[in-house]
Amino acid sequence: MPSRYQVRADHDADTIVVYQAYSPAIADPALRAGRFVPPFSLHRMTWIKPSFLWMMYRSNWARRAGQERVLAVRITRRGWERALSLAVPTTAPAEEVALAPVHVQWDPERSLRGAALNHYSIQVGVGRGLIREFAEEWTVGLTDVTPRVRRIAELLRAGRASKVPRLLPPERPYPVPRESARRLGVDG
Repeated sequence: MPSRYQVRADHDADTIVVYQAYSPAIADPALRAGRFVPPFSLHRMTWIKPSFLWMMYRSNWARRAGQERVLAVRITRRGWERALSLAVPTTAPAEEVALAPVHVQWDPERSLRGAALNHYSIQVGVGRGLIREFAEEWTVGLTDVTPRVRRIAELLRAGRASKVPRLLPPERPYPVPRESARRLGVDG
């Protein structure tokens, strides 16, 4: 059984994959440019999620309005760890949360069918003060995973869930730096 509060992600020595879902109006220009460009906003918090299945729950398998395109956003581990080092849990006192450049929220991880599991998935809200850094420095690749998302959803609807695991990204525990782990409640 996984630890209750553990960052699980697709990552390598230099990068980590996080997921975001957008409307085609935002996703298409970003994919053409290979980076986030207008109408992506540099003036509002953006939430990044390393759990593929949590993103599927949130976007309803890319069927929720405004979330029809799911992007795998590959960012540097340096950027990810910087975000975590500046983060405050959303359960902290309101004044701390209001002043924090990054917010962290833990939500129940989800099964293939969207059921809440008994361990948690991290969501990281990158605030306005860091959005440009996220978009221009941390992000090293954007991949449209919507076709894969639709294929998995189709298999689930057809009762062929046994075919799904090979299509899921390889998520494994991410070694969160000790100080950030302590502050954010990541299990040791």
